[in-house]
Amino acid sequence: MNLKKTLYIFLLFFFMTEGLLANANEKLYNKIDLFGEVLEKVKDEYVDEIDQSEVMDSAINGVLQSLDPYSAYMSPELFKSMQTESKGEFGGLGIEIGMEAGVVKVIAPIADTPAEKAGVKAGDYIVRINDEQVQGKSLMEAVKLMRGPVGTSIELTIRRRNVKKSLTFNIKRQIIEVKSVEAKLLGNKKNIGYVRLKSFNENSDKQFFKKIRKFESGNKLIGYIIDLRNNPGGLLSQAISITDFFLNDGEIVSTKGRKVSETRKFFARMGDGVKGKPVVVLINNGSASASEIFAGALKDHKRAIIIGENSYGKGSVQSVIPLQNGGGIRLTISKYYLPSGKSISEVGVSPDIIVKESGENFLLNTESDNQLNYAVRLFQS
Repeated sequence: MNLKKTLYIFLLFFFMTEGLLANANEKLYNKIDLFGEVLEKVKDEYVDEIDQSEVMDSAINGVLQSLDPYSAYMSPELFKSMQTESKGEFGGLGIEIGMEAGVVKVIAPIADTPAEKAGVKAGDYIVRINDEQVQGKSLMEAVKLMRGPVGTSIELTIRRRNVKKSLTFNIKRQIIEVKSVEAKLLGNKKNIGYVRLKSFNENSDKQFFKKIRKFESGNKLIGYIIDLRNNPGGLLSQAISITDFFLNDGEIVSTKGRKVSETRKFFARMGDGVKGKPVVVLINNGSASASEIFAGALKDHKRAIIIGENSYGKGSVQSVIPLQNGGGIRLTISKYYLPSGKSISEVGVSPDIIVKESGENFLLNTESDNQLNYAVRLFQS
């Protein structure tokens, strides 16, 4: 199949999905002809020979990137490796990333991974990966550059807000095992249940419920601290399941999409798993997506006090759609809304009590963690 014919089929599909075909056939065909003409000129007259397959991949990526920061194309190789992420084990650095104005942005470093240990923070912008400039690359191209054989090193050059000079991190790739839940007792009397939820993968709710039930069976607790800081999200079903655990009734979240099947409301079932005990939820700007569903729903129902910093603001649901070539696309299919009807896209969930990270030596879940310390004092006051 020649390049122009391939482009015709590709662009026909794209414009059909945009709903333009029925009303603007002439305009559509003119655009297809123009696009084909441009690509033929590039193929014949560009200073270097081009790889037609790479050009088409770039065209597909361009379509998806023009939609939103989270839609992306995955090659067969990348699609296969990405499928392991939701199961809790994959190779890489341990960073959840998105796009912002054509630049790769760190949504959050995953807890206890090489990226977090190296000092990468939510909100960082990745400008170089080894010797390659990142700007202009697709999200999945950046992901591909960061992946590699376990044990090999990679150099990330990062720009951080309010830091004048760029920062460089040398990080060794590892198999990332996402153990999404850790728990312990806090407070002078060890009567505050602390649960850190690092991600919402397919096993998170089972791990979470097990920790809580163990606390409930053998301790006289006065309340719970649920730590969602630097939790980049995950599966919508897991967010609903864990949120439901703390509510007796009421709406948890609603989704709205173009298809009727993507427009749904999810409600809590009877039964509060901690019998109404007070709950504090910790968030920061690395708390995204499913984390924001949990924090936002409990805030709207006045079931928890939210402490920390404004969350990331990712209010959309992506579906991974396999393609015939063995690859896939991650496509935004709906947006979600909190029980109040508010969308958190680009806005995030605001805390009830703002407590910003303080101190150069700040580390989550340590003595220097002023946000966690504040939450503990709130229970003990």
